[in-house]
Formats: sequence, structure tokens, C-alpha cells
Amino acid sequence: MRYLAESFIVGALRRGRSVEQFLGPIGSSERRGVTYVEVRPTKAAYEVYVHAVEDVGHEAFWDLEEFPPFDVESEEETFGHLLAQAEGPQAALVTAEAATRALRTRWVNEGVVQDEYRDFVRAGRPAVTAPDGQPWPSIR
Repeated sequence: MRYLAESFIVGALRRGRSVEQFLGPIGSSERRGVTYVEVRPTKAAYEVYVHAVEDVGHEAFWDLEEFPPFDVESEEETFGHLLAQAEGPQAALVTAEAATRALRTRWVNEGVVQDEYRDFVRAGRPAVTAPDGQPWPSIR
């Protein structure tokens, strides 16, 4: 099973591992991009980042960390945009979900967001719904 139960999300964060969620497409047909959210534990807090990258992938290339930033003017996008910090994992998840419309039921372990993107590409880059038929968080 790809998606993490809430106890596994919190457990991963407490062990120092990030969790991520693919949020879907952004931009236009002339300039495609995709976005995803990450909750990253640090020594002092839990940080919430949103990443917006150009959609330059294909069937054999889906490493989102290698994609150029969607906003070419923003040097900050190389590492994502820090949305917030929280003291605990639950607070970080609530903050991430409120800020990005992410769903508690769609968090994945660090790196698995690449598989989510690959499924998106294989499904023909659907604009309104994810490959599983659920609306993208930005559409809700």
C-alpha cells in the first residue's frame, strides 16, 4: 500500500523522515508544472515546504528533485518554499493540509512522490482528477 496510515505518518516524522504528497498540475498547456508538499523534520521543529517544478518528466524520467523550478525568478524554489514551522508532527500535518489542501489519506514516504508523478504521466497528465479518479487538492 502506497499511502501511509496516520500512525505511520507520525512515526516517520518522529524518526526524522520526511513525508510528501503530490498535489497535481499547475500552470497552463503552454507552460506545465506540478506541485507537491513536504513535511520535513529538523532538530528544532517540523517544516512544511511546497515545491513547484516544471513538468519536464516522461516515462523514464520522474525524479522531481531534478526538475527545474516552476518560478524561474525564485532562487528559493531550488529547495522549495517554506510555508511554516510547527512544534509537533500533528501540527505540521494540519498546517500543511490547511495551506495546500493536502489530504490526510494521501501522504507517502519520502521519495514515493516520484511514483505518484510517474502515475500522473502514465495517465496522460490529467488536469482535473488524479489517476485514481479523486480531484486534485487544488481543485477541491
